[in-house]
Amino acid sequence: MSQCKKVVVVGGGSSGWMTAAYLNGALNDQGKTANVEITLIESPDIPRISVGEATVPSIRHLLAVVGINEKDFMIATDATFKQSIKYTNWVHNNNTFYHHPFSRYQIQPLDQLAVRWHKSDRKIPFMETCSAQPIICEMGRAPLMLGKWDMGPPLSYAFHMNAQKFADYLRDFSTARGVKHVLANVTDIDMTDGDNIKTVHTDQEHQIPGDLFVDCTGFRSMLIEKKLDVPFNDCSQFLLCDRAVTMHVPYEDFYPGQIRPYTTATALSNGWIWDIPMKSQRSIGYVHSSSFIDDDSAEKEMRNYQGGKTDSLNSRIVKFKVGCRDQAWKGNCIAIGLSNSFIEPLESTGLYLSDLGAVMLAELFPHKLEHMDKLAFRYNRILSNRFYEVLDFINMHYCLTKRQDSEFWKAVQRKEHINDRLQAKLEFWKIKPPSASDFEDQFFMGQTSSAHNSELIDNRANVDTASLWNHESYQCILYGMEFMLEEVEAEFGTERPPAQVHPQVIQRLQAANSKLPPHHIWLKQIVGMNEYKGKVIPKGWV
Repeated sequence: MSQCKKVVVVGGGSSGWMTAAYLNGALNDQGKTANVEITLIESPDIPRISVGEATVPSIRHLLAVVGINEKDFMIATDATFKQSIKYTNWVHNNNTFYHHPFSRYQIQPLDQLAVRWHKSDRKIPFMETCSAQPIICEMGRAPLMLGKWDMGPPLSYAFHMNAQKFADYLRDFSTARGVKHVLANVTDIDMTDGDNIKTVHTDQEHQIPGDLFVDCTGFRSMLIEKKLDVPFNDCSQFLLCDRAVTMHVPYEDFYPGQIRPYTTATALSNGWIWDIPMKSQRSIGYVHSSSFIDDDSAEKEMRNYQGGKTDSLNSRIVKFKVGCRDQAWKGNCIAIGLSNSFIEPLESTGLYLSDLGAVMLAELFPHKLEHMDKLAFRYNRILSNRFYEVLDFINMHYCLTKRQDSEFWKAVQRKEHINDRLQAKLEFWKIKPPSASDFEDQFFMGQTSSAHNSELIDNRANVDTASLWNHESYQCILYGMEFMLEEVEAEFGTERPPAQVHPQVIQRLQAANSKLPPHHIWLKQIVGMNEYKGKVIPKGWV
């Protein structure tokens, strides 16, 4: 059998270097062996975009497999901790908020927390009854102690970071461990018979052959679309935002007096603004719909959110389309990152989908080329399911709003902008709270299906397998967005007992108050964050 020995990654940036670094870590034991030759081709002419990125906890798995120390990573990428996403003004336009944290107390053997909360007066937000992390976030505390951890089960966390610095760090780390780096523009692609790529040509007179090619060329999609003609499924009818105006806010002039240990998503008139704190600056961006607000008005609203004199700060517009490829893997080509799919980053899934693409490629790597079709079939099913899981979850944030203060917020609640899978789930969850058994799917190439008309292409409807967000996360968003509020009051009346906070949550908060340092103190003492004197509090902060 033919062996897969040469992988060619076309395109750098975060997606390209995450893929190359992870494959080298997983397949070559962090460069200690040479089972697979990995080459990354990166254009020197494409402008590099420096943005702040928020991540989910899976990023820690990627760092561990690559072999990167977390503190070294934080120093190199301007990184801070992230423990939650705080949603402000998503239900009503009145500065109310709720958190979607990473850690929650789990009840065994039967979780009745949601049922009990429904029967209470619900004056304490649901997640604050079963998780200490929302209050820990509001206290501004780091998820780690300055010394050795002695607070019981660890708090789950991810990071905020500079994505360009992350790509540079992965590049230097990986090339030092055997990954080949070619700075050149791809000019031509040679094909074998069928859908397989044989060689890529560059303007530096390189001819680079490979057994497997990874398209990380972003929205250009040079291999998967321009050469292999894999269609793109447009999902913008379910997420109406199609662009973002972004800006960096440096601490030298705009230090807000703290470094929040969480991401903020604040709903504005026609979309929402991300607020990502890094060690030396914040990254803010107004994700909005051009059908409801023009670019100049969106930029003005973003600058008003920040407050202060921001005329000297540059902004830029990023246009995007929500959707994904019919196949992420076709022939011997795999699209990872923006070349395969895009969903607005409301739940910090920008880097996550690239992370997943790299992790699944390593797990389903075609060591024997004869197995490629079967592995591609399963890879495509997993990536497609996960995309639509993300789509459903983000769609849910919009459609459950009760805002009526703009045409945008009225539009996102209309039935035609809620996808069928999500509508079915919401109807089911009117009967019962989400639970683990609501998410199941197992299917492999060779099984039969009524919609199955090709051995290589899976035409079944996608299924939410809760691989990223389980029933606990769905409960968090549903009850943070006042799902079933009127129905519960009608069923249980207005005279209900007070909501109860689980004793384990109270104990953890008491320990956190004395043992967890303020986030900025941890950053200064452990990863060398600078001291900043000035203070400009953004207008949008609660």
